[in-house]
Amino acid sequence: MCGIVGYVGKRDAMPVLIEGLHRLEYRGYDSAGVAVISRGRLQITKTPGRVQDLRDKLAAKAGASASKATIGVGHTRWATHGEPNEVNAHPHTDTANRIAVVHNGIIENAELLRDQLQASGVHFASDTDTEALAHMIAAELAVDEGATLEDAVIRTLRRVEGAYGLVVLDKKNPDQLVVARNGSPIVLGLGDGEMFVASDVSALVRYTKQVIYLEDGEVATIKATDYHTTTITASGTENSSIRTPTTVDADADDYELGQFSDYMRKEIHEQPDAIRRAMRGRLDERFATARLDGINLDARELRNIRCVKFLGCGSAYYAGQMGAALVEELARIPADAEPASEFRYRSPVVDPDTLYVAVSQSGETIDTLMGVQELKRKGGQVIGAVNVVGSAIGRECGHGIFLHAGPEVAVASTKALTNMAVNFALLALLLGRVRDLSSANGERIVNGLRNLPAQVSAILAEDQAIATIANRYADADHMFFIGRVRGWPVAREGAQKLKEISYVHAEAYQAGELKHGPLALIQPDMPSVVIIPSDDLIAKNISTIEQIKARGGPVIAITSADIPEGLADATIRIPRAEPELEPILLNIPLQLLAYHAAAKLGRDIDKPRNLAKSVTVE
Repeated sequence: MCGIVGYVGKRDAMPVLIEGLHRLEYRGYDSAGVAVISRGRLQITKTPGRVQDLRDKLAAKAGASASKATIGVGHTRWATHGEPNEVNAHPHTDTANRIAVVHNGIIENAELLRDQLQASGVHFASDTDTEALAHMIAAELAVDEGATLEDAVIRTLRRVEGAYGLVVLDKKNPDQLVVARNGSPIVLGLGDGEMFVASDVSALVRYTKQVIYLEDGEVATIKATDYHTTTITASGTENSSIRTPTTVDADADDYELGQFSDYMRKEIHEQPDAIRRAMRGRLDERFATARLDGINLDARELRNIRCVKFLGCGSAYYAGQMGAALVEELARIPADAEPASEFRYRSPVVDPDTLYVAVSQSGETIDTLMGVQELKRKGGQVIGAVNVVGSAIGRECGHGIFLHAGPEVAVASTKALTNMAVNFALLALLLGRVRDLSSANGERIVNGLRNLPAQVSAILAEDQAIATIANRYADADHMFFIGRVRGWPVAREGAQKLKEISYVHAEAYQAGELKHGPLALIQPDMPSVVIIPSDDLIAKNISTIEQIKARGGPVIAITSADIPEGLADATIRIPRAEPELEPILLNIPLQLLAYHAAAKLGRDIDKPRNLAKSVTVE
């Protein structure tokens, strides 16, 4: 994995490919490459490093930009098989340099396929699983001269086990690309006399808003003026029906930095508007409840839910923990969150009266998608909570909650996480009002939700003050994040943010557990961030701070409560909200704290090392 772009049409393909790869940089990668057909030859250029390095290399190649190739593919790679270098970068070709392949995902039987190919005399240039596909497709074309490129790709894929999103280029068929998907996203873009393909719509919106999301098992052949799709089935293949394009609700400007130096900071500051979008049309003031028509459950079906389980990975999992707390508090039914990466491997007991919520910003997270499929196999009731229309999880679930966060480019999730929590508050309110949550308390939560955008804006206004605190502690090698009950998932998310973009080791602990082991690590160079909501546990949280201070540990307090001045070494205050909603606000200073610490340390904030935005491999 990680980013794919392809083009066939009349315009110069190379600028389209490079621009598309630039738009996909946010997904995380370690090398980049392109392949075009020019004057009957397959021309490959690739390099370790960034898209700018690739652009520089192309500029240095005499005539490369003057070839005016009208078909090509490009890729940014996040290493899975083989170290990140030029040889292992995509595209990969067969021995005769006829076929070029770009591929996201992992071919699980790659070693077996490589062994079979080597036994037949094929020499491999790279350590990747993808190169095997290029050799296999070329072999299929060699043994059957009447086979189309699509035939060769389908026959190859029948021997493949694993996940793939791939695009195939053949210099003997210079008017077409063959595209396939199984577990890794691929989207077609329909233009006027031209066609595009990408792993994410962000690479397409500059050129078209009409897209078609391929389904798992689908293969498409695209030409400048038309396309067709075929579905690989167990018994053979079947032609797919004509697909109605989806109109993308995004503009090229949504992916521009504007006044900001990087996307993470931009997206942090977009949160007030993102929250407003999430609530637009969903607050029912007359009945003091929420409207979530997308979940497709009436009042009787909502009342029959006996438990709610959130499934997500990383920040989506922590947002699920916040959602579980909201459901228990407002609806008074059992709720929990679980890492989707573990769910299907532990042979879960699936209760038909449990509502499962699959949470993913991209809607393509493979662990979460596999969890959804496991639930459906076992008759579970599952809805999606995703930020991308047409994504795999959204389609697999069939109904759910659209997050309305807008495009999120930075690898570290900020506005999508906040909108997850806001949407889960809406779900909890809805579940509560069909049960025993009073109209007065429903009205209180509705008003509290309406206040959130202005309260988030008030926190963002303290950006520079928070930066000063972050700069003071950025050089620490380790940090603790401490929280109780409502503050616990906030602490976990805060630790996640700091470690993923600043590379500072951070651990989150429940405050009551601090004295059962972790307290041994407290010392003057180990700062602790303590989360203190305005609830009935303020005194206990103050006691936690005193325990840390007594052992020489610096404390940063994040709070809406009236704690004594000077209790902590640094205090970040947030507006007081309805108690159930305060975790949403408490997250915002932690985002800024992590951002400014990473900036102080000179990190590549939008593209942290070893990470990708959309994780479509296990």
